[in-house]
Amino acid sequence: MYYFLRRPIPRRHRTFSTIVSTQRVSISGAFLRGAGYVTLLGGAGYVIDREFNASTIVRNLRTFWTCAIIAADYKLNFTPGKSDSISALHERVGDRLLNLFSSNGGLYVKFGQAIGANAALLPKPMQAKFSRLFDDAPQVPFADIARVLQEEFGRPPSGPDGIFAEFEETAVASASIAQVHRARLKGEDGGPGDWVAVKIQKPAVAKQMEPDLAAFRAVMWIYEHWVFDMPTYFIVDFICDHLRPELDFVNESQNSIHTAELVAQDSSLAERVYIPKVYPEYSTKRVLTAEWIRGVRLSDRQGILKLMGEPSIDLPSKSMTSLRSPGGTKWVMQTMIDLFNAQIFRWGWLHCDPHPGNIFVRPHPLHPRRLQLVLIDHGLYVKLSPEFRRQYAELWKALLSVDVDTLLRVAKEWGIGAPDLFASSPRQQKRENGRQGGPKLSQYEASMRLKGKLRNFLVDTDKMPKELVFVGRNMRIVQGNNQMLGSPVNRIKIIGLTAADAIARSEDLSFSGRVRERFHEGVFYTVMASIDAAFWLSHAWKWITGSVVDTFEDELDRQMREVAKTQYGIDIDPSAYDG
Repeated sequence: MYYFLRRPIPRRHRTFSTIVSTQRVSISGAFLRGAGYVTLLGGAGYVIDREFNASTIVRNLRTFWTCAIIAADYKLNFTPGKSDSISALHERVGDRLLNLFSSNGGLYVKFGQAIGANAALLPKPMQAKFSRLFDDAPQVPFADIARVLQEEFGRPPSGPDGIFAEFEETAVASASIAQVHRARLKGEDGGPGDWVAVKIQKPAVAKQMEPDLAAFRAVMWIYEHWVFDMPTYFIVDFICDHLRPELDFVNESQNSIHTAELVAQDSSLAERVYIPKVYPEYSTKRVLTAEWIRGVRLSDRQGILKLMGEPSIDLPSKSMTSLRSPGGTKWVMQTMIDLFNAQIFRWGWLHCDPHPGNIFVRPHPLHPRRLQLVLIDHGLYVKLSPEFRRQYAELWKALLSVDVDTLLRVAKEWGIGAPDLFASSPRQQKRENGRQGGPKLSQYEASMRLKGKLRNFLVDTDKMPKELVFVGRNMRIVQGNNQMLGSPVNRIKIIGLTAADAIARSEDLSFSGRVRERFHEGVFYTVMASIDAAFWLSHAWKWITGSVVDTFEDELDRQMREVAKTQYGIDIDPSAYDG
């Protein structure tokens, strides 16, 4: 009986329903087999990509998928009829981009920071998001670090045949492209030597670099030509050309040595600023060994105030103590601004990442009652041509002395099509904007207005100095450092005076140019005096009232946000540059 039931049904006895059922089973089986093959191949490809290709395929697929979703979202929802939901659209896009940069890590963190440095040009819902994109990352296992050292030096990190006498397996810091371990050199007599900081590039970064840069180029080109119709690609080559050397630690070693030489040659900075010694014999393209610095990071605000012997502005006045270090936080910020002013206006050699984690303050090794500012992380520098330095100095001085002719000339030389942005004061711009009146714009209309003004602003991107991306980032981070310490110095005055001094020292200034400079000198110093008076009045008011009020930098921030909103419709979030 069992055999009879299992026999196949003869063709002449099959019904239509039997044939359909058989076909369904056949199709289902084929589908399941195909799905199994696809899953198997996909899983194998994922493992191979992760183990041998540093997940570059998966990262690029994630990038293009995210960017395609963003483009589709804007195409479908950025319309006059959906004006009320445009803020939510910007919010979604900001979340997707932040998640993309965080998930991919590596150079994508640098891309996000480059965008965040120009946060003012982003829609307001996106601005604060990029301020939270810090350059930190989980540590890679010590076995991977040991393998890199073995490959670079042919020896293990420590031990009888090791590179170092001691090597701590737990990193003291870990960022997107490298992590830092503390180690001890071998002494000449066979005993332990000096402590050093060993910066080791994470193994996956080198494999990911070119695919990441290619994806960055492709996305920026597509967005400019097909999606947003905005000039975004003009800066790509410049950014890529400066990110590549950051992965070459021999280049970073040379940058460090060059900066140390410039500091040593500057009598006003030689005692106040220190660049850690590097050890070329212990450094390669993927490993950098430098002097270990014992000090307080600027990011440790409470530690800095304690070192200075100053009270925290967050603590009540009864916590005040006498100064332990001459100058205090004012000395710290004065030295920092002097250093970066020298780099911008005199040396033409600018450190592009002066965030608080890259700056230490320590007692001077030879004069314990004095302080010393220590600058680390010399991977990313930009060279500033004499022409750019002259133009940038002229821009600063003209802004402060209300020299409209110079402002218009520099704007024209830089290919800026809306120089009126610089040519009037915040109050004048506010009055002019108020006289224009008119109905309140919808979110769609305001966005289109901003887009049109930005396109008019960037008229000739070939003339636009690409260095402005990094100079602006440096300036903004230094401003944030000053704000973090309660604005102990008048940063605007210091920069203005340095810019004026740079112009006065210019060798290519004509006779008529010198006469013109003398003419504007009186106006300039009058403005400097008024700025200084406003600075000290703000400090006096805070001291008299004993309350926590906005600092001088906070007030400047508020005025610039007002100018951006009234003149250009750019609504800048106060936390856009935090961190």
